Amino acid sequence: MNIQTQIKRTAAEDALLQAFAERAEYLPGNTAVAEKRNAAVEVLKRGLPNRKVEAWHYTDLRRLLSSVPAFDLTAHAAPREPLLAGSAVLPVLNGVAGRAEVPEGISVASMAAKLTDGSLASLLGPDEADDTVSAINAAFAADGFAIDIPAGTALERPIELQNVQAGGQAHTRFAVRAGEGAKATIVERQTGEGDALVSSVSHLDVGDGAEILWLIIQEQPEGASHLGQINVRIGKDVKLTMFVMNAGGKLVRQELRLVAEGQGSEFRLRGVNLLSGQTHCEVTMVLDHVGPATVSTETIRNVVTDRAEGAFQGQIRVAREAQKTDAKMACNTLLLSDEGSFSAKPELEIFADDVACGHGATVTEIEADHLFYLMARGIDEKTARGLLVKAFVAEVIEELENEPVIEALEAKLDAWFAQHG
Repeated sequence: MNIQTQIKRTAAEDALLQAFAERAEYLPGNTAVAEKRNAAVEVLKRGLPNRKVEAWHYTDLRRLLSSVPAFDLTAHAAPREPLLAGSAVLPVLNGVAGRAEVPEGISVASMAAKLTDGSLASLLGPDEADDTVSAINAAFAADGFAIDIPAGTALERPIELQNVQAGGQAHTRFAVRAGEGAKATIVERQTGEGDALVSSVSHLDVGDGAEILWLIIQEQPEGASHLGQINVRIGKDVKLTMFVMNAGGKLVRQELRLVAEGQGSEFRLRGVNLLSGQTHCEVTMVLDHVGPATVSTETIRNVVTDRAEGAFQGQIRVAREAQKTDAKMACNTLLLSDEGSFSAKPELEIFADDVACGHGATVTEIEADHLFYLMARGIDEKTARGLLVKAFVAEVIEELENEPVIEALEAKLDAWFAQHG
C-alpha cells in the first residue's frame, strides 16, 4: 500500500496562491498569457524551493520568505530622480506603468498592452521547475515596459527603468530589444519605501555589433523581499557590460541568465554587494558560451557587516562549438563582522577543448598592515577602515570607464558607507 504525505504549505505559499485567486481576473492577457500564468501557479503549488534544491542551496526561500503581504491598491509610489542626469525615465509605480519619457528614435509600449494582445506571451516563464522567480512574476506581473531600439541607433540619453514600490506586492516585467549596431546605456532601478514582496524580470536581446551598458541598482528598504531576474541573448560582435549593485532589502535574490550566441562577442559583469543588518542576499549567474571566440569576465566584490549573509553562484558553460572561448570569473569578499557570512560557488562546465577559462574566490578581513600604514600617517582607525573598504569596492566601479556612471555609483557608495560605516 502506498501512503503519500502531503507537505503542509507555509503561510507565504498560502498567501501567494490566495493572492492569485483574488487577482487573476484583473490581470491583463489573452488566452496564451492566461495559460502561461496558470502554468506558473502550478509551479507555486508544488511549494517554494528549499536548500535541497541545488539552485537554491544558499537561499532557502521556503524558510526565509516567512510571510507575503497582500496587494495594497491604495499605495502611492512616485518616480525617483534618475541615477544619471538627463536620463529618460520610464517608471513603474507599484506595478503600474507611469508616464514615460520616450527618447527620439525608439519605440516604447506598456507591458500591459503587450500582454493583452499576447505578443510577448512567449517571454512568460518559468523555463525550469526551480525557476521560482520567473514563476512568481509570470503569475502576477501586470505591467512594465517593452522597448525597441532600432538598428544603428545611438542613444545620447540614458534610459532609466524604475520599479518603485510603496508596500504590499509589486511585480514588473521589462523587455528591451537592441537592434544591430545600436548603442545605449540602460539603468534598472529597484527601490521603494514599504515592506513588500517585489519581483522584477527583464529580457534583453542584443543584436549583432551592438554596444550596451546595463546597470542594475537594487536599494530596497530593509523590510522588503526582492526577487530579480534578467535574461539576455548576446549576438555576434556584441559588447555588453553589466553592473549590479545590491545595497538594500531584507531578502534579495538576483538572477542573471545569459547566452552568448554570436561569434566574437564580449561580456563583462561587475558587481558590488553591500550587505548590512540581517540582510540575506544572493546573486546567481548562468552564462552559456555558445558561439566561438567569445570573451567574458566577471568580478564580484562583497562587503559584509553585522549579521548579514550573502552568496554568489556563478556558472559558466562552454558548448562544444564554442572554441576559442576566454572566460574568467572572480568573487572577492571583505568580512567586517564575525557574525556575517558569505558563500561563493564558482563553476565551469566545459565541452570545448580549445579554451582559456578560470575562476577564483577569496574571503578576507581588512589587512592589518594596510590599516597600520594609514594610521601611522595620522588617520584615525574608523576613517582608515572606511578608506580601505571603499577602495576595495570602488576598484570594480572604475573599470566601467564612464565618468558620469562612475561618479553616480561612487555617490551611492558614499551614502551607504555614511549610514553603515
